[in-house]
Amino acid sequence: MKLKKIYRFDNKRTIWRIIPTDEGKLVIEEREPEKKQAYFHCLETESGKKIFKDFQLNDNFWIGIETIHDDIIYFHRFAKPDMPKHKGIYAFDIKTKKIFWENPDLIYQFIQRDKLFAYVEKFEGRKYYSLDPNSGEVIEELAENYELINRLREESIKVENNNSYLFPEAFEDDSSLDQRVVEFIKSLRSKFVVSGKIEFILKNELMMISFHEVNSKGTLNNLFKAVDLSKGKYILEEVINKETSLFLTDSFFVKDDVLFLLFGKTRLEVYKIIN
Repeated sequence: MKLKKIYRFDNKRTIWRIIPTDEGKLVIEEREPEKKQAYFHCLETESGKKIFKDFQLNDNFWIGIETIHDDIIYFHRFAKPDMPKHKGIYAFDIKTKKIFWENPDLIYQFIQRDKLFAYVEKFEGRKYYSLDPNSGEVIEELAENYELINRLREESIKVENNNSYLFPEAFEDDSSLDQRVVEFIKSLRSKFVVSGKIEFILKNELMMISFHEVNSKGTLNNLFKAVDLSKGKYILEEVINKETSLFLTDSFFVKDDVLFLLFGKTRLEVYKIIN
């Protein structure tokens, strides 16, 4: 079992979102809140080769990503600055690097069965539509049929919750866990002054762990360790956050055989998991 670093991404900006796609792309959203700037990048997941970088819509900050589907990024704006409510759908083709359709009035909900579902907010409620995701053309007007929309949304969530992603979970000394996992985490507690929860991902014989250690200054260092359970040894050890006063979570995840590891707020390192 090995972890081979493929590439590193670091523009000294805050990484807001990391989105691997099923088409082998990696979309990264960066933000500079003090400058009111948002930047979007796309790389090849396996190589780190840049497909585009520093993309911005006309509004440089009050934008975000709804979803990515079939190499199309669906952006949204906000109804009002500083307000969380989304408005508008802007379909950006990763291949052509252009927005090829937009609807500033609709609000995105989800994609299901090759249809994009959206709605318009009315004074008396919502009016729903299904659209062609590739053209933005309305397929069907669904009026206020929220029961159908709720059922289709639940189906879409089940499809999205696939096994290609692994996210950290908090360690609990559970009898159902592999005993080797329990022993390694117990050894951490004996070697380090561990503060807070220990998060881990177990992928076959590879265990990845993140925890906080109290350092000599009384602050916290956030450590990441990867263990080859078949050999009982560490294969990667990193300090991913230094001298923090906060408990930082969600600093790593796995998609398929790729590990995404975030250092601080600005640096991403990507590793290939090799059995």
